[in-house]
Amino acid sequence: MTRVPAELTRRGFLSAAAGAGGTVVLALTLPGFGGREKPGASTGGQLNAWLAISADNSFTVIVDRSEMGQGVYTALPMLLAEELEIPVDAIKVVAAPVGDAYINPLNGGQVTGTSNSVQDAWDKLRIAGAQARTMLIFAAAERWRADPNTCRVENGWIYGPGGKAVSYGEVAGAAAKVPVPKDVKLKPKDRFRIIGKSRLRIDSAGKVDGSAEFGIDIKLPRMLHGALAQCPVLGGKVSSLDAAAAEAMPGVRKVLVAAGGVVVVADHFWQAIQARKALKITWDAGKNARLDNAAIRALLENAAKSDPGLSARAEGDAAAALKSARQSLHAVYELPLLAHATMEPMNCTADVKRDGCDLYVGTQVQQLAQAAAATAAGLEPSQVRVFTTLLGGGFGRRLDVDFIPAAVEASKAVGAPVKVIWTREDDMTHDTYRPPAREEVSGAWDAGGNLIAWKLHITSPSITARASPSVTDPFDSVVEYAVKYPYAVPNFALTYSRQEIGIDVGYMRSVSHAPNCFVIESFMDELAVAAGKNPVDFRVGLLKAKPRHARVLRTAAQRAGWGRPVGRRFQGVAFMEGYTTHMAQVAEISVDAGILKVHKITCVVDCGQMVNPRIVESQIESGIVFGLSAALWGEVTIVAGQVQQTNFNSYRLVRGNEMPELDVLLLESDEPPGGIGEPSVALVAPAICNAIFAATGRRLRTLPIAGALLKS
Repeated sequence: MTRVPAELTRRGFLSAAAGAGGTVVLALTLPGFGGREKPGASTGGQLNAWLAISADNSFTVIVDRSEMGQGVYTALPMLLAEELEIPVDAIKVVAAPVGDAYINPLNGGQVTGTSNSVQDAWDKLRIAGAQARTMLIFAAAERWRADPNTCRVENGWIYGPGGKAVSYGEVAGAAAKVPVPKDVKLKPKDRFRIIGKSRLRIDSAGKVDGSAEFGIDIKLPRMLHGALAQCPVLGGKVSSLDAAAAEAMPGVRKVLVAAGGVVVVADHFWQAIQARKALKITWDAGKNARLDNAAIRALLENAAKSDPGLSARAEGDAAAALKSARQSLHAVYELPLLAHATMEPMNCTADVKRDGCDLYVGTQVQQLAQAAAATAAGLEPSQVRVFTTLLGGGFGRRLDVDFIPAAVEASKAVGAPVKVIWTREDDMTHDTYRPPAREEVSGAWDAGGNLIAWKLHITSPSITARASPSVTDPFDSVVEYAVKYPYAVPNFALTYSRQEIGIDVGYMRSVSHAPNCFVIESFMDELAVAAGKNPVDFRVGLLKAKPRHARVLRTAAQRAGWGRPVGRRFQGVAFMEGYTTHMAQVAEISVDAGILKVHKITCVVDCGQMVNPRIVESQIESGIVFGLSAALWGEVTIVAGQVQQTNFNSYRLVRGNEMPELDVLLLESDEPPGGIGEPSVALVAPAICNAIFAATGRRLRTLPIAGALLKS
């Protein structure tokens, strides 16, 4: 992957691409946000995404989303290649620089998250390809004095009457002078040759042979290495420092108090780590010195009981319906703190110079990374260039920028590039954890077993209040999925009480969908059993007005053999509409002498039209693996303000020999694309817990499953 200067302009991009394979003679802006600047910002010509065609008929496209394993470096070029009629393998991908032109309108910033990269690109990238194709054909027709309607394109070549042929690169110069057509006709689905077809990811080879560059791989001339000492107590700070012993150690260049703690800068990372051990730091533990899981649980419980909460959604009169119903049910569910546990721990390389700063980092938020670096370096944001590397796992962790300032401050202090790496232990004990939640739910049904009332009260810290304090909507992402409750019920009430717990919490893959879906789908099973109904039939009956939903659920049940004898194995089901994707999972498990075995998970998906089904299936499977780890073992334990889990031995992830069989069915659809990176995470826990009830008669209302089974 070629690095592109962060102050990228049309001329700069053309020059950069020219050096990689010929003179660039055509560059196109994608429709939508090209050229938009913040008030008062200088106009640098930055564009949302550019297509460049070189004289040697090579193609370069900027991808404006971070590649963190979800496949955007393959899927997004496929969209452009479809309309441009060029092979995907002919495209070179470069990462977008920072700029308002690269704002994702669905997220309101230059953000890779909420599983909407393909949704955002679906129209605009195809339009860009169609515009380019139209202009190229027009230029070739002008050369031949022919009617453009008599020309056709194939594999980067234009063919005209009388056997004439010319490559895109040969006419790109003339095409660049053709006015960009405002209205172009996109291919219908039945003419797709690339979209909807499975193909290998273009970034896989580099990850296999080691040439792929992640943040942790960055190497620069004169680069030094940094290790950050952080207060063991979350939120604590440095009170005093004696660095004499560390400064005397071989290779150590500098010790400084910086954002988040104390940075040791040395010639090599091992030297920095060893010197960090020699530091004598007195920490001010602050207000979290006595914080533990019991205290957090008490905070949430007290808030839930004392605060009626803000109404997030209300229909009918749930309170009255519950009071007058012949039968009702009530339950409390609890969700733990979770760590992101990315494969690549947090790291950042900064090179602060007199008039600017170069930042090499795996980030999901380029604008926020730039701003954080600018503040740390004492520069204007426009003076910071951000080079986005591949991300060794994002999962929402790299939506935060807390790991950036220390590298910038260290580089500024020593006058050289510095790469600061968090160890696995640093990463695990200083995460921005998924918030815990207490969710109290009630339901009631009539004499015919019809659900007539649903009431859900969620108590949790707010992610949005910290990450986006300017957002005025009180119903932040911890209740998002619950607001979209899919079942038909005449009396519905959803309320939310915000209760902070003293530590930073952050977005995690599937965000509110995982905790809310666990509660909703577990309680739907409770209601079904209490009403004497089959859990699948009960749900389908509440989805009569939503045939797309019901189709997915019925298909999953049929494919999994729902209701058929399976020996000592038992099944549980869960359904969700999230990220505009419809999904159902059936878990097949056994419990032998208290030991749980997950044998199989069947997953049926309607995510609308798919760009690359192979990537879609991979994302679904990876989400299930992520969800399995969280459901079975995921829990962060805090004692005296300190996280007890320090590595993968104490924060368990699912292992190869523990993997169930995965059966994924992708349903054909003509609907617009839905998000796919996150939904499958959310259904794993409720599907398994519902199966555990079928096997044992025990309801698990607290996660993780391993801890709940031990307590029961």
